[in-house]
Amino acid sequence: MLLYLVKQVELAIRSRLDDIFRPARLTALQYTALTVLERHEDMSAAQLARHSFVTAQSMADMIAALQARGLIERHRDRADRRRLVVALTPEGRALLDRYRDIVSDLEGRMLAGLSEPDVANLRHSLHTCHTNLSVTADLAHQ
Repeated sequence: MLLYLVKQVELAIRSRLDDIFRPARLTALQYTALTVLERHEDMSAAQLARHSFVTAQSMADMIAALQARGLIERHRDRADRRRLVVALTPEGRALLDRYRDIVSDLEGRMLAGLSEPDVANLRHSLHTCHTNLSVTADLAHQ
């Protein structure tokens, strides 16, 4: 079943990322949250949870752990002072920079044997699958 295969790939990726980040005392899920913050400045905890594929409660714990390590910070939103947002610190950016090539190598290993058109088709297909499921989830919540 294709769903099972996709889950196996996801678990293999997470396992490899956990191995890569173990020396930095970071999990694959924490790494994901940091990369989301790298792409999206000043996110609410709820937004970060949605983009990082974890529950709000898990994100609250993760934010506390990452903040205690100085990798992220919380501050008032400049546009809405009532709202607290999360952002990467310079230390968080430095950690991502240190591991960027290693993570890129992991992706390269995963894609070994695929041609550039194969990779482009895989990327397109996965985006389509994600969109299809997102639309279905949105419809289910209406």
